[in-house]
Amino acid sequence: MTTFDVTLADIEAARSRIAGRVRRTPAFVSPEVSSRLGRRAALKMEALQLAGSFKVRGVFNKVLTLSEEERRRGLVTVSGGNHAIAVARVAGTLGLDALVLMPKVTSRFNVDLATKYGARIELCDDASEAFAKAEEYQRQGRLFVHPYDDPAIIAGHGTLGLEFLEDIPDLTHVFVSIGGGGFMSGVAAALKARRPGLTVYGVETVGAPTMTEALKAGEPVTIRPTSIARTLGAPFATHRTVAGAKLFLKEILLVEDEPVIADVSWLLQKEKLLCEPAAACVLTAAETIAPSLPDDSVIGLVLCGSNLSLDDLDAWRQASKGA
Repeated sequence: MTTFDVTLADIEAARSRIAGRVRRTPAFVSPEVSSRLGRRAALKMEALQLAGSFKVRGVFNKVLTLSEEERRRGLVTVSGGNHAIAVARVAGTLGLDALVLMPKVTSRFNVDLATKYGARIELCDDASEAFAKAEEYQRQGRLFVHPYDDPAIIAGHGTLGLEFLEDIPDLTHVFVSIGGGGFMSGVAAALKARRPGLTVYGVETVGAPTMTEALKAGEPVTIRPTSIARTLGAPFATHRTVAGAKLFLKEILLVEDEPVIADVSWLLQKEKLLCEPAAACVLTAAETIAPSLPDDSVIGLVLCGSNLSLDDLDAWRQASKGA
């Protein structure tokens, strides 16, 4: 059984390594969200990050730890979402060759964005086939940049947690979404290292309960995600990220797609920020918990990404109206 192996020192080193490569995204107390939740609430606006999500933090940290020889071999990764876009952006920035293996169901928006940043795309029947092909490319010499099961990736993501606490030092409860668990693990590791008494909640959608099912089984299990929150649709967690969930999370909250879609629109209207369902779901979840929290709680919501097609949002909203 893998234990969680990313330390505060790793995260602080990552912060120094990626400085100047990524944005320090804003964090501030939101009167609108505070009013809605009935508690003081702060937003970490990671949806404004380069390439549209937190993923560049981890990918830059990983690639910058590689030797020149390793970089020359080229990168390969598996993702239909933000990790693909981030690998493409980082590789393009650093002049590296990147191959991204994507499931055929990947949205055209994400394929086009990764292509625009310079990656070569290979479509696969599903994520399982993509991971198998990635292993083959790795045997041929390419360096596999795992989307979430990598200490350097996780440490890079943890830099967000350091920033959030520096900007909002009185945070008491933070909500973070979970895909494969690398983002949650890194952010939670940073938060809990700096503030052991802080409470962290993980958030998943009912149609993408990757970590929930892993914790039930006591080990990673493969799921077939059905949620519209596609960037949460990791097919499995890993022993490392399951260990992180056990170590840092108070609990995982499951939310339905329909209210999440409504909260995508709500955040756009109230905060003028376009968020993916994977980001908006933390607001949906926090609303279920906030009334039970102490009146002086300070709730933190990590809005993790913005790679959302307006056509998709319109289709979801129309489907919701017709349901």
